Amino acid sequence: MATIDFPDDLIALERSAWEEIQAGALTLDTARAVHEAVAAFAQQAGIPRYDVEMGLKRIVRHPAAEAAA
Repeated sequence: MATIDFPDDLIALERSAWEEIQAGALTLDTARAVHEAVAAFAQQAGIPRYDVEMGLKRIVRHPAAEAAA
C-alpha cells in the first residue's frame, strides 16, 4: 500500500477516538466525526475510503510498525 500523507488534524481525531475506545468510552459523536473526516479526506485525495481508514488506524494504533516500514 502506498504511503498516505495524512493531515495532522485527521491523525489527532483518530488518536482521540482510539483513546476513547481503549477507555471503553467511545461516543457516537467522536465515531461520527472520524467517519466523516475520513470520508471527506478520501474523496478529496481520490483514495478509497477503506485504504484511508486502514492507513490511519495503522499509524495511530501501531506507530512502531509504521516507523519500521
